[in-house]
Amino acid sequence: MKHRATLENHLFNRVIDLLGLSCTVPLYDLTNTYFEGDELSNFKARREKSKEKPSDYPYLTLGLVLDGSGFIRRSEVFPGNIAEGSTFQTILQGLQAPGNALVVMDRGVATEANLAWFRENGYRYLVVSRKRKRQFDPGQAITIENAGKEKIHLQMETSEDGAREVSLYCYSEGRARKEQAIAERFALRFEQELEKISQGLSRPHAMKRIDKLWERIERLKEKNRGIGQHYHIELIPDDEKEQHAKTIHWERKPVEGTLVTDPGVYCLCSNDTTWDKEQMWRTYIMLTDLETVFRSMESEMGLRPIYHRTEKRSDRHLFITVLAYQFIQLVRLALQKNGHHAN
Repeated sequence: MKHRATLENHLFNRVIDLLGLSCTVPLYDLTNTYFEGDELSNFKARREKSKEKPSDYPYLTLGLVLDGSGFIRRSEVFPGNIAEGSTFQTILQGLQAPGNALVVMDRGVATEANLAWFRENGYRYLVVSRKRKRQFDPGQAITIENAGKEKIHLQMETSEDGAREVSLYCYSEGRARKEQAIAERFALRFEQELEKISQGLSRPHAMKRIDKLWERIERLKEKNRGIGQHYHIELIPDDEKEQHAKTIHWERKPVEGTLVTDPGVYCLCSNDTTWDKEQMWRTYIMLTDLETVFRSMESEMGLRPIYHRTEKRSDRHLFITVLAYQFIQLVRLALQKNGHHAN
């Protein structure tokens, strides 16, 4: 471990030299891994909310600076509760990221405060926008194909000041089909729950108080991932008991610029205004492609979970996985050069 930085630097430079690759866009990403059981002897093991595991699991965060070719330039282990969207200065400095490093991450990091910090400190960024309103004009778009021969339509817009930021609106036909199916599933479930409320109002001893029914409806909206915004709902008071509802009426009114009206559309934002549409999209896809390898690291390569009890052993566990990742990239690149593109 004391030679970690030397090993990483040598391996990266050797790979670039052997394969005749040129150093390209530096990318940056975080992934995490959790411990089984309490890890009181590891100072960096912290509890944090995660999409994969409940918050009572101790975590470590692995920070990576990668080359656009997919090989790791540098890695560092951080406490598990380090927030992706709030401590970039600590992480990027700890990773010794180049001054012009390109931060490529999803919408969770794209707060206006973070983007301003990137600009002020000389970093470039390419992120999935947090803009809620979707928009896409096919007349201004170009069409390209991804590795799976699926058509992707790209429309670029520049911010009003002409230089600060560009937005790339992307429309994927395959993504549109998936999002349509998701929206319909949630809409069907939402309407079924509204129908249960309607049927309950006809029973003599059912809850009919309007305030309680609205609380139930709000819980339904939260449960169904925003689908409730597309419905106009009205509770009709009882003529004899005004605080009670007699019937419930609803009507579906899709909100423009959302997943329901514009499925398959997402937006990328960057402060690098030199790219054309295709270059910007393919740069972002570099990182999404690497996520396939991250999933392999986390599962069959054994990054998750960690069973070690001490900080040194845990750090070694992650570093061995990082080294293994480099060799997997060598194998993937060799396969791709011979026409095998499956992950």
